[in-house]
Parts: sequence; C-alpha cells; structure tokens
Amino acid sequence: MIETDILIIGAGPCGLFTVFQAGLVQLHCHLIDSLPTAGGQLTEIYPKKPIYDIPGFPIVMAGDLVKNLTKQAEPFKPGYTLGERAEHIEKMEDGRWKLTTNKGTEHLAPVIAIAAGLGCFEPRKPEIPNLIDFEDKGVDYIVKDPEKYRDKNVVISGGGDSALDWTIFLADVAKSVTLIHRRTSFRGHLDSVKKVNDLAANGKIKLVLNSEVTGINGVGKLENLEITNFDNDEITKVSADYFIPLFGLSPKLGPLKHWNLNLHKESIKVNPQDYSTNIPGIYAIGDINDYPGKLRLILCGFHEAALMVQSAHKYIYPDKNLVLKYTTVSGVKAF
Repeated sequence: MIETDILIIGAGPCGLFTVFQAGLVQLHCHLIDSLPTAGGQLTEIYPKKPIYDIPGFPIVMAGDLVKNLTKQAEPFKPGYTLGERAEHIEKMEDGRWKLTTNKGTEHLAPVIAIAAGLGCFEPRKPEIPNLIDFEDKGVDYIVKDPEKYRDKNVVISGGGDSALDWTIFLADVAKSVTLIHRRTSFRGHLDSVKKVNDLAANGKIKLVLNSEVTGINGVGKLENLEITNFDNDEITKVSADYFIPLFGLSPKLGPLKHWNLNLHKESIKVNPQDYSTNIPGIYAIGDINDYPGKLRLILCGFHEAALMVQSAHKYIYPDKNLVLKYTTVSGVKAF
C-alpha cells in the first residue's frame, strides 16, 4: 500500500507542478500515469515541439519543459506509479481514498487530484481503406522526433494548430513539405495561418486546399499518396516518404467515467474557486476539467494547481491556518 497526502492522477506538466506547489506547504505527492514515463502528452506526443507561452521562456521545447518541471519537483521526493491506469476508488472508514490501478497497485490518500490531461486518448484517423497497413511504415499520427523527417518528403493533413505548427517547423527540416486541408480556411491561430501562407508564397512548402488524401500506395513502405480535389474530383499522386495526418485526439475518460463525478462530455465539471469536483476530497485541474471561461493552456493549469493545493491543505488540515509565503522569502525547503 502506497500512502501519500495528495494522489495525483496524471504525470503531465500540471501534475508535476502540483508536486512543487504541494511541497511548499509540506504536503507529499504520489503520481499515477498510464504512460511509461512522466511528462504526459509533452513527452509522448511532441517532446521536440516548441512552446512559446510559458512565462519567462520565450521558447522552450516540450521535452525540456518536462525535464525542468521534474527537477523542480525533485526536492519534495514525489513517488511514481507509471505504466498503470487509475481504475477504482473506494472511500475508507478514516476518510481517505483507496485507489487501485489496473495492475492491482493500491494507494491511500485523503486527496485525489485528477490532472489527466485529455484522459485516455487516441488519434483521429482518416478513413483510408489500407491506412493501417502503412502505420509505422511511413504513416505517423504524432511527431516525436523531427529529425526523423530530415531530408524526407513529408505530407501533412489537417487544418488545426498541430498541422500548422508542424508544417512551419518541418519546413526547415524536411526535403519537402506538403500541407493538405479539406477546406480553404484554417481553424488554427491567425499568426500560424499567416506563416504557412507566407511559406507557400515563397515556395518553401506546397499548400493543397479543398482536397484530401484518399489513397496510399507502396510496397513494404509508403511510396506515394493519392489526393482527391473536391472541385473537380481529380486524383493526383504525390511522392511521399511520410504521411502525417493530424486531425486531433479523441479523448476518453476511461474508468473515471464510473467515479460518479459531475461530467460534461469528456471533461470533469469543477468549482473554479478551487477546482474541486462534486465529490469532497477530489479535485481536477488542467485540460480534463471544465468551468465557465476555461482555457486549455499549460499556464492556466499551473494556476489551477496552485489554487487547488491551497484548498487541499485546508481539506486535509481544517484546523491549521495556512499562511501564504513567497518563495523569495521562505525558499524551498526540501523533504
């Protein structure tokens, strides 16, 4: 049995920062994540992707942000249960929660903080008959290491931020980049749309609009793609070493759906004052929660973690008066 003060479900950026915030008020944390390493989507999906909106960092790679958050949490000696999924919770007689993973590991804590990002997720795949035959043979749904595509012919499909961001990034890495979108307008950030249009105008990438990939060909590996234009139904073939369809992720709450939490679609509704759920002692922060005005940004998750920890301390120690101390004054007192 693993015992702790705050049991964090999700070892992504919000979960890792919770460890630091909890440590400042002398609360110990243990993290559970179904992924084999800490970092969540930043590690698993885009470790080499640049992030521009973390305060104090004009630019930071996702993987480096995880390393810094992990180092920041180290003085407070967090525990980790990785490669296991939070499965079942039970309220014990002493008021603490017992959480059991899918592998039978038991945890005990008075507070559970759900920081599971999008929950259990899988990429949305285009409807191409033989798509599965080329997975890991030229078809990738996430970009883990951009160097994989250096001097290669890359075709990207999608119209959101991920498709735009990777088109911009890989334009300086790949031999050629072709971006295909079903529509004539994009739904990503306007600045990214402008950058993509500028790259296309300058011949750095090829932009194919009102079209989609409808066929994949190759012997043993991807060789070319069939692209159908919606205006005239004309099919053209494009040589490609890699095809990266970026249509987003399909989030699934998994076992959390059965915990009697107040849900909104695939999100957990919380009180925006402290991010508590409808169940006392259970909180939800980061992308997985929902409240009026919610912004799914890492920096907002950090803010939520800070407020949640203050509330969690009051929940665990209702008779203790918690006084906010600035780290510039108190420093960081390791466990």
